[in-house]
Amino acid sequence: MKGIIFTEFMELVEQQFGLEVLDEVLEMSGDEGIYTAVGSYDHKDLVKLIVNLSKKTNIDATTLQQVFGKTVFKTLLASIPPTASIGTSSTTFQFLRHVEDYIHVEVKKLYSDAHPPQFDFISETETEMIMDYQSARCMSNVCLGLIEGCAEHFGESVRVQMTPQMEDGSLVRFNLTVS
Repeated sequence: MKGIIFTEFMELVEQQFGLEVLDEVLEMSGDEGIYTAVGSYDHKDLVKLIVNLSKKTNIDATTLQQVFGKTVFKTLLASIPPTASIGTSSTTFQFLRHVEDYIHVEVKKLYSDAHPPQFDFISETETEMIMDYQSARCMSNVCLGLIEGCAEHFGESVRVQMTPQMEDGSLVRFNLTVS
């Protein structure tokens, strides 16, 4: 997993809960907290940080993942070059298609060791999109937050229903409805 995800997570924890909580979560996790935005790290370290933040704050880990996804959307959006085709998106659905067709492709080109999640689009109308999220990292709640952040960015009201397709959470179907 790319380091930008780790650095953004730690920044969010510090902003929302304070440096003392971040230090305690890092200590609970046996983590020194030294990450660079372009480095690659084991996603299990992020999971451990989220679980320990949950223990420390008594906030459900899935909720923390969702909030993190929504928050990190703006940072990831800002990192996209202005000349990228994804910049022509004007709706949440268009943007999500571009994530799979552009961002995930570019990430793989830049970082041969990267394994971004895969979006498989099942069906789409003007108001409904059904897509599968597939990732060995099982972080569909981060994906949910990213979708919510995306919808907010485009000023759309999007209702999202998640249905696990695999028991381990590695495959989740998202049914998105614009209202």
